[in-house]
Amino acid sequence: MDKTDLYAKMYDLRDLKYRDMQIKIIPTINPESVIGVRTPDLRGIAKDFLKAGDYKDFLEELPHKYFEENQLSAFIISGIKDPGECMEELERFLPYVDNWATCDQMSPKIFKKHKEELLSHIKQWIDSERTYTIRFGVGMLMEHFLDDDYDPLYPDMVAKIRSEEYYVNMMIAWYFATALAKQYESILPFIEEKRLDDWTHNKAIQKSLESRRITEEQKLYLKSLKVERR
Repeated sequence: MDKTDLYAKMYDLRDLKYRDMQIKIIPTINPESVIGVRTPDLRGIAKDFLKAGDYKDFLEELPHKYFEENQLSAFIISGIKDPGECMEELERFLPYVDNWATCDQMSPKIFKKHKEELLSHIKQWIDSERTYTIRFGVGMLMEHFLDDDYDPLYPDMVAKIRSEEYYVNMMIAWYFATALAKQYESILPFIEEKRLDDWTHNKAIQKSLESRRITEEQKLYLKSLKVERR
């Protein structure tokens, strides 16, 4: 599918009310770059690209013009079955990710079978200076390394991140709230010892209080650990 056909297809699928909603909830993107194509439709186009196998040129044409093209790249990369190719395309694309939606909706399925290689990249990503590269790295650590592959060293890596970026700190808070739900005894000392900055610490507790996977007793104790901010 060439760019002319792709743009025509996306404009045919345009939903202006959805476009307005996207612009409001993703404030970091240029409103003029948003066409207004719903996620299921974009996933369908990405599936067509993958089925045809002719996505290489599209992925290499960076930066993209439209937000929806970034979403398409995220969905295509998430569906690539060859681990080497997937990581190559991901590394190429990450520097161009400029919003939380594209970052968070990109989750390559192949990583579930190649966690050792993924972990080595995560360590590089969270050490990046790029907001959404860090966010993606923390997100992958949250998605793949809080269950059977959990190691106490991993939350320590996340706790050491210091950033002024809202979208980095929000992901760190999300990570620790999820980690508390899955590895409560191991994660609790990070909160008790206040190893996160005050804003992120309180946000992690807030998100934990909203979780159904944390007991009322645990919530009561976590609430007592909130930091009073001046």
